[in-house]
Amino acid sequence: MIWNETMECMSRKDMRKLQEIRLKRTVERMYHNCEPYRRRMQEKEVTPADIQTVEDIVKLPFTSKKDLRDYYPYGLLSVPISEIVRLQASSGTTGKPIVVGYTRNDLSIWGEVGARCFTAYGLGRNDVVQVSYGYGLFTGGLGAHSAVETIGGTVLPTSSGNTEKQIMLMHDLGSVGLACTPSYALYLADALLDSGIPREEFKLRVGAFGAEPWTEGMRKELEEKLGIRAYDIYGLTEIIGPGVGHECECQNGTHLCEDHFYPEIVNPETGEPVPEGQMGELVFSTISKEGMPLLRFRTRDLTSLNYEKCACGRTSVRMSRILGRCDDMLIIRGVNVFPSQVESVICELPQLEPHYLLIVDRVNNLDTFEVQVEVKENFYSDEMTKMLELKKHITHRLQSVLGISPGVKLVEPRSIERSQGKARRVIDKRKFV
Repeated sequence: MIWNETMECMSRKDMRKLQEIRLKRTVERMYHNCEPYRRRMQEKEVTPADIQTVEDIVKLPFTSKKDLRDYYPYGLLSVPISEIVRLQASSGTTGKPIVVGYTRNDLSIWGEVGARCFTAYGLGRNDVVQVSYGYGLFTGGLGAHSAVETIGGTVLPTSSGNTEKQIMLMHDLGSVGLACTPSYALYLADALLDSGIPREEFKLRVGAFGAEPWTEGMRKELEEKLGIRAYDIYGLTEIIGPGVGHECECQNGTHLCEDHFYPEIVNPETGEPVPEGQMGELVFSTISKEGMPLLRFRTRDLTSLNYEKCACGRTSVRMSRILGRCDDMLIIRGVNVFPSQVESVICELPQLEPHYLLIVDRVNNLDTFEVQVEVKENFYSDEMTKMLELKKHITHRLQSVLGISPGVKLVEPRSIERSQGKARRVIDKRKFV
């Protein structure tokens, strides 16, 4: 199913032409209406006249989260506050949040790109979709809500938490789709099992999961436990929230809505573009937003892009599964470690639950690295020999993937704290030393 065939299946040549028109228009808007951005362009001796093709985008300065904090709250708006109909903000818990303003047209675009996502998952006007992302300043809840309304579906706005009620409503109201973080979906899967209600009494068949990195192993776990097809939905508060990209039925990369969000991949160290298909940092330019457009925003997400036509018929560029964030990467004893690498190992082992915690510390000037992971109930044993064998096997697999040998601590089922939002996977005590 395709929501907007004209845009989602546009030829590469026509897409390039559209991106060019929208990019030039956005550069003009920001140069004349956003004083901080005009100053940044002038420092680089760039004017709107210098941007004639999408290739010229490399002449423009990058923007980052720091810029949004430095000009908090309204310094990067490109329209008067009278044209802003909604404000959203980052889910950060410390310091000033990142505030983003939307015009009425921006909200219309958000609904449009969200509709592309939910349609690609096979959802439509006859389906009840349970939105268990948090509502409020965080973009997840309202973004998914708008997407369901745009396709004509029925929204069940449960938000996150109150899990017992979530299960009851999912059952009684016949939720077909579930939108939440993958970690909360896993939590709901356990709660559904505990409820004692037979799985066949639920109508759930589609999951739209995002807001945190997750692996193919986690997808398999969710699909098996919930009896659904689990799809990735991608978004960022700074760009527009959920709807920037989505998977299709092929589950072979995340289609980006590149008619609204122009993507680049750059070397995270140098900022220079990398060859097509190579892994690097994802950078977005919002080429149709009015309220607070951003040019060359550095997402810190590490991925690659594939411009080949998808088997589903869409021609929109596909993003590979995100390895992690540049700022999520742990450097332990000189080795780069991503939590997603640990998760991929855990999810491939049938003895383990996909619940884990990484604890990094420094003792006597040396890094220590421990992986705590839950063992499934039917594998958990008081027999020391069995547990030691399992621990040795896990340690060997982690070392082969990470290039470093962690300490492994096997813990009882359901002993690691569950998350009802974004999961906390890492405790790095070195930051406090």
